[in-house]
Amino acid sequence: MTLAGCSYVTVERDSVPTKPVDVLSVPDAVPKWETRSKYGNPKSYVVFGKRYNVMNDNRGFSQQGIASWYGKKFHGKRTSSGESYDMYAMTAAHKTLILPAYIEVTNLRNGKKVVVKVNDRGPFHENRIIDLSYAAATKLDVVAKGTALVKIRVVQPGYASAKRSTPVETISPEYSPGDFFIQVGAFSELDNAESLRRKLNFIGNTLVKISQVMIDNRTLYRVRIGPLSDVGIADKIVQQLIQLDEPEHHIVVN
Repeated sequence: MTLAGCSYVTVERDSVPTKPVDVLSVPDAVPKWETRSKYGNPKSYVVFGKRYNVMNDNRGFSQQGIASWYGKKFHGKRTSSGESYDMYAMTAAHKTLILPAYIEVTNLRNGKKVVVKVNDRGPFHENRIIDLSYAAATKLDVVAKGTALVKIRVVQPGYASAKRSTPVETISPEYSPGDFFIQVGAFSELDNAESLRRKLNFIGNTLVKISQVMIDNRTLYRVRIGPLSDVGIADKIVQQLIQLDEPEHHIVVN
């Protein structure tokens, strides 16, 4: 199935409102119990030749990665859930969450948080996890740069937001706040991790690192690229990974 939605175009082709509107006073979305949308929730769908599987359950979901935003170009158009996209409302698009969903989005560079309603599909850019409405992106200080490193988590009715000026992530002291990594693999055998590291050394032998971690009493060797601070550079690296047939990658912050 091929699914229609608003956010197929990268934000570089979008624009802010012609007449700026004060969206800082727009209240966050208020989580409430809603039935699964009649539209936008197939078992799976295909966009640009890639298949996405819609989740069976949103509860407890969280994710870290790069956020983008969409605005004037899509204002008033139909979202994947059937609602009209309103760039002045607190909404967002996600590839696999059941629609609708309510999520807290935290900008990991400045600690600002908002709560949005996910009512659309996207962003269909390889290295993005969420598309924010113009209003939500403005409140998180995302619009100026176009992207931001964020953490998202599903919230339920009765959710109470924490203080918005307090970052929720602790970055390892040897890295700067806002730095991130591209994790490309986690192995139980060090030899396998070393093999992947050697394969990726052309990216920069100081950038490709192996770190050891204990998870559930198991030793894992994680192969990561970074630290990075520039989303554009990260996008280029991700394209190289795809060309090498290394599609399993995600953004991590520590």
